[in-house]
Amino acid sequence: MILSCQNLSKAFLEVPVLKNVSFHIEENEKAAIVGINGAGKTTLLRIIVGELPADEGLVVLSKDKSLGYLSQNAAVDTSNTIYDELLSVKRHLVDLEEKMRRCEEDMKHAEGASLEELMKQYVTLTHAFETGEGYTYRSELTGVLKGLGFGEEEFQKSVGTLSGGQKTRVALGKLLLQKPDLIILDEPTNHLDMNSIAWLETYLLNYKGAVIIVSHDRYFLDKIATKVIELDQTRATVFQGNYTEYARKKEELRRAAWNAYLNQQREIRHQEEVIEKLRSFNREKSIKRAESREKMLEKIEVLEKPTEVKADMRLTLTPRRVSGGDVLTVRDLGKSFGSLKLFEHVDFEIRRGEHVAIIGDNGTGKTTLLRILNGLLPPDCGTFRLGTNVEIGYYDQEHHVLHPEKTLFEEISDDYPYLNNTEIRNVLAAFLFTGEDVFKKIESISGGERGRVSLAKLMLSNANFLILDEPTNHLDILSKEILEDALNAYTGTVLYVSHDRYFINKTAQRILDLTAGQFVNYIGNYDYYLEKHDAVMTAALPREKAETAAAPVTESRQDWKARKEEQARLRKQENDLKKCEDKISSLEERQSSIEKEMSQPEVATNAARLQELAKEAGEISSQLEALYELWETLASAE
Repeated sequence: MILSCQNLSKAFLEVPVLKNVSFHIEENEKAAIVGINGAGKTTLLRIIVGELPADEGLVVLSKDKSLGYLSQNAAVDTSNTIYDELLSVKRHLVDLEEKMRRCEEDMKHAEGASLEELMKQYVTLTHAFETGEGYTYRSELTGVLKGLGFGEEEFQKSVGTLSGGQKTRVALGKLLLQKPDLIILDEPTNHLDMNSIAWLETYLLNYKGAVIIVSHDRYFLDKIATKVIELDQTRATVFQGNYTEYARKKEELRRAAWNAYLNQQREIRHQEEVIEKLRSFNREKSIKRAESREKMLEKIEVLEKPTEVKADMRLTLTPRRVSGGDVLTVRDLGKSFGSLKLFEHVDFEIRRGEHVAIIGDNGTGKTTLLRILNGLLPPDCGTFRLGTNVEIGYYDQEHHVLHPEKTLFEEISDDYPYLNNTEIRNVLAAFLFTGEDVFKKIESISGGERGRVSLAKLMLSNANFLILDEPTNHLDILSKEILEDALNAYTGTVLYVSHDRYFINKTAQRILDLTAGQFVNYIGNYDYYLEKHDAVMTAALPREKAETAAAPVTESRQDWKARKEEQARLRKQENDLKKCEDKISSLEERQSSIEKEMSQPEVATNAARLQELAKEAGEISSQLEALYELWETLASAE
């Protein structure tokens, strides 16, 4: 066990956030912490790393174990370049390397005892450098930077010129290079594109330490997590398995709790009816029996009614007018910004009722395309045409459709004056705004909350063609599931950009992959895209572009396969070595017992027994000789 959390409790202004939270993390375990926004996930992480004191309870990190933490606003040195910032993690190796070079220079001019002393020093330095992986740290550093989406041309960029998301990627790279025994990551995929997330999945799967992850990326959690710790109503429950297994078990427990509650309520009602009937007989015996049943009823520990989390948060997205069959036609569309060419010669159509996802690396022009389709940007060339009776409802990442000075209630009531107070409150409640929340001003709420208000307005619009830019950003898992259910039931047309692979899997019927400046079409969800990607790329694009576009996915898979094969080889080698050691130990013990037996007086005068033991001792000696050689070979191969 590397970490133990025992009965942790925390309250803010007497409002409890965590109560008696207990769990432990084993070495090399990959655990996910899940819960709705506000459940206390980040608070729990801050308590674990010592940034925040717990009101009660204890956090114990095993002796001599190191811990690394990536927060959502991780700090980096803005005076460094990207490369130098990561290199700072390996400063001890850089210093060793410099000492080795100085030692090499000094040895050229030294003689006698001085040379001998320098040679000893050089051997010590070289050994420390080698055991610290000094010969591979620069290639490892480059691999981490590329894996996190930084091209070599960006390595010398100043950290100070980077966006918040890029700085978070730099901080993540530093943490991975430090290789602590326990990595704690708070929303690590928020600023990564799909290729970088896939790289991080492979890295963490093969990471030799333990990992704790807070993330709303369910696809990522499915790949990484072997344990899920759920925070719900201040309590923690531990589930074994990945996110999908957790969700299934959670639903089973919810159903069981609901059935137990209903059964108990039925039994209580039945007993109350029997008591009432017995009293109505108005006889001494029947009254006593009624009193006896009442006492039994009073002793029952009444189960709390399970919370039906999604019951009051159903979204209904219903277009008020049906569009024509051809919703959108795009022909020869192109867009560049100066010398940066985003895409060219783009052609595609969208039919009524289709749910289409646009995917691609960061910076390829996905959001730009949506802005062109909404008339917010002009294309450089080409045309697009909307079909008959098509009305667009647009959800953008910046939430420009909102008015900062208005309250949430006013934002809805001013745009939809025909709704009464109850209807407005019901709409906002569907997006988790209840009670006094509805009177908060837009300017005072978080980005995730603004996203939910924008979605609420979109739900009420007359739109039959929804265009959504990263609709799941800042939404917790529950809110994502509610949105997924709404979109899957929506009979209109949907076009959206998303990095959320689980969301795409649940809602997309078709994927447009923006790669190498062109759109490649896949008739299916994200799993289908992964299955067909390499074959489609080879067929759809010219050879050079196909190889370039396919490289991140293919290289990632090849790296993963190679690492898996290497892991399997090392495991076999370790097993063989252990078996060899066990066999040697067993034979040596037998050899020792034979020697003791041969020295006993009664055996020393028994020629037949002595001959038998001597023969066995000779055979053991031959076997040991062979095993010693085998052990040396296996140990040298490590």
